[in-house]
Amino acid sequence: MSDELDARKKRVLRAVIDDYIESAEPVGSRTLARKYDLGVSPATIRNEMADLEMLGYLEQLHTSSGRIPSSKGYRFYVDGLISPKPVSDEEKERIDKWYRARVRRIEEVFQETARIISQVTKNVSLVLAPQMTQAQFRCLQFLPLDDRRVITVLMTDAGFIENKILEMPSGATFEDFQRMAKVINMRLEGHTLRTIEQHSLTEIRDEIRDESLYEAALEIIHRALDSGRRERLYLGGTTQMLEQPEFHDVEKVKDTLLMLEEEELMKDILHAHMGDGLEVTIGQENEDKHFKDSSIITATYHLDGELLGTIAVLGPTRMEYAKAMSLLEYMNQNLTDVIKRFHW
Repeated sequence: MSDELDARKKRVLRAVIDDYIESAEPVGSRTLARKYDLGVSPATIRNEMADLEMLGYLEQLHTSSGRIPSSKGYRFYVDGLISPKPVSDEEKERIDKWYRARVRRIEEVFQETARIISQVTKNVSLVLAPQMTQAQFRCLQFLPLDDRRVITVLMTDAGFIENKILEMPSGATFEDFQRMAKVINMRLEGHTLRTIEQHSLTEIRDEIRDESLYEAALEIIHRALDSGRRERLYLGGTTQMLEQPEFHDVEKVKDTLLMLEEEELMKDILHAHMGDGLEVTIGQENEDKHFKDSSIITATYHLDGELLGTIAVLGPTRMEYAKAMSLLEYMNQNLTDVIKRFHW
C-alpha cells in the first residue's frame, strides 16, 4: 500500500495530519505552504492533496473547505510516518512523584495510572486490572479486633489484599486462628487462587481438625476467589473528552459516554486488544459503531512474564498519537515496577 505514495506525498500527508491534530481545522494548501517547508508551491501541494484524497488518505467535508485525514491516512501516519516521542526525564520524575505521593494500596496503583494517562494525554484512559485469581497465594494473617472478632488479611504475590472481619466460632481462641493460618499458609503457598485444588482444602481440614474453624477458613478462601474473579476496570478523564473540539456537541458524544459506563462491554473491547506490544485501532477500524470517530491505543502489561492486564487511551482520531504511544509504552514498563513495590 505504501508504494502508491512517493516521498513528496508522504511529506504532504504528514504535514496535513500534524496540522489537523494541532488545529482541529480542515487544512488547506496555502496553510501548508506557509507553515511547513515542503519545498513546493501551493499549487503543487493542492495537486498532491487532491491525489491523496483520491487514494483515500484524505477527506474533504465541503467543497470549499480544506481536507482532513481519513482512517486510512491516520493508519499510514501511525505505521510509517511517526515514531513515539520519548518521555522526558522531567515527565518521568513527575509521574514517579505522583505514584509515591498518592499510592498506598495496590488498588490505588491502577486508579493513579488511569488518572496520570488521562491527565497527560487529555483523553479518556482505561486500565484493566488483573483478576486476583491469576495471582499466587502468598499468606493469610489474622489480627485480633476484640474478644470475639478477628481481621483476616489474605495477600498474594502481586500485592492484592482481601480483608474481612470474621466472628470467631464459639470456644475458639485467637491462638486457634493463628494455628489455622500456619496450616493454610503451608498448604496453599505457591498455588494461584484460580487453581487451589480440592485436595489442598481437604488436607487443611484434616490438619485443623475443627469443623467450625475449617468453615471459617473456607469462607475466607471463597470470598477471595469470588472477589478475584471480577476484573476491575478503572476509567479516567471522561470529562476530558468533552474538551475536545470534535465533541463540544454533547449529543454527538452522549452515546460514547454511555458506552464507557458499560463496564463489561469496555472489558470485552480491551480483551479483544490484549496481546504483546502496542496496538492502535483507528476510526473505522473499530468494530463498535460508537467508536467510529475515535481511536484506541492499548498496551498490555506483565509481571514476571505473566500477562496481567491492559492500559488504554481512547480519544478522537485527531489525537497526538506519538505522545500517547510513548506515554503508554513508558507507563506499561513503569506499572510493573510500581506493582512490585507492593510485594511482601
